[in-house]
Amino acid sequence: MSDAHVHIPEGAKDRLAAAGAAEGLSLRAYLTRLAETLPPPAERADRAKGAKASLEPWNGYAPSASEEKELDGELDRRLAQASRR
Repeated sequence: MSDAHVHIPEGAKDRLAAAGAAEGLSLRAYLTRLAETLPPPAERADRAKGAKASLEPWNGYAPSASEEKELDGELDRRLAQASRR
């Protein structure tokens, strides 16, 4: 297996290495396991649709497309704000 080199901030590398070490894994082994367990985008989208369909009858959650877009924008704004801290 060939290796790939990925450039990320030193702090991110340190956090990932610490997370791996907490589970008894090297950074390489932790990232490999993470990549193997991360569902592909299409599967994540299917899961999100299933979750949304489950929530609607339970609590009436059924945002329109424009409400979803607005909520996504708000989430993006809050994540950007949090990452600046």
